[in-house]
Amino acid sequence: MKKALRIIGIVILAGIFGGTLFFLYNKSKKKPDVFETKNPFVSDVINKTVATGSVVPRFEIEIKPQVSGIIDELFVEAGDKVEKNQVVARIKIIPDMVTLNAAETRLNRAKINFEDAKTDYERQQGLFDKNVISYEEFKNAKVVYDSQKEELNAAENNLELIKNGVTKKAETTTNTLVRSTITGTVLDVPVKAGNSVIQSNTFNDGTTIATVANMNDMIFEGKVDETEVGKIETGMPIELEIGAIEKEKFSAILEYISPKGLEENGAIQFEIKASVQLTKDQFIRAGYSANANIVLDRRDSVLVIPEGLLKFEHDSSFVEVQTDMDQQFEKRFVQTGLSDGINIEITSGLNKDDKVKGEKIDPKKLKEGKTSQG
Repeated sequence: MKKALRIIGIVILAGIFGGTLFFLYNKSKKKPDVFETKNPFVSDVINKTVATGSVVPRFEIEIKPQVSGIIDELFVEAGDKVEKNQVVARIKIIPDMVTLNAAETRLNRAKINFEDAKTDYERQQGLFDKNVISYEEFKNAKVVYDSQKEELNAAENNLELIKNGVTKKAETTTNTLVRSTITGTVLDVPVKAGNSVIQSNTFNDGTTIATVANMNDMIFEGKVDETEVGKIETGMPIELEIGAIEKEKFSAILEYISPKGLEENGAIQFEIKASVQLTKDQFIRAGYSANANIVLDRRDSVLVIPEGLLKFEHDSSFVEVQTDMDQQFEKRFVQTGLSDGINIEITSGLNKDDKVKGEKIDPKKLKEGKTSQG
């Protein structure tokens, strides 16, 4: 009996020892690698460069006064539509006291001289009517009278201009009325009624009363890196994406490339401009930031694969294609075409039914996938 129990115990120990060895062997045995496969597919390949910038009006005009003074009244505000020569503001002139005093003195002298010339003219006319003096003497008196009359009018107009900025004879051409020089939309009115303004002259730009722009003629202003500027040319179509306007794209035509680059953050950037093609239903506010997609080349409906599947050997490119056996792959050289950085065109060497070797699948994920399917 004891001998039988001993034999049974030895068998059990041998079984445990053998099971342990078998478990350790299976655990140490390297499992075969599993790779995902992908089929080539048909897609459009677009090679493009992106320029960042903003959309602004082509013509943005600052309206400035021709006289200095105080804003008496404003007739527009931001967002209003204005026509060319429409009055946007009226200015009240605050005359210089020295200039005003000189003008008043000139007027007083002109009145005295005019009264004296008038008295002499009337006396000479009476003598001429009686044939006491010659026509030459009468003519000289009349010339002096007419000259003093004009001087009086000039002195009166000068005083009116200094005090009010307008003469009685030319109220419609006064410099106190500030007019828009173009037809468009008022973008900004940086002044308020009561603010002092300075006239635009040789030594001063003057105070801006309003900024007016034609919002139907917009352009994109952006910059392109030196590595891409050689690939673009004027006349190229551009697709604009404006961050503030979602799910809508705008067309533009490249019309200007700067001949000189400027260094920004260690890179040379070239300025570009493109004319935005707006439809009747589209509206863009000035200053929107935008990205311009410039199409350098494109292929429509061609066979492509993800560019990461492509491998290189010397000057040739190849992929690994699955054979009839599972997870067995063979090298196949292919001819490539255009790439957009994600997908690459395959011109020869593959068809849509081929399974191209991709990335290695993590065994843990593979096990989890089988567990979830079970």
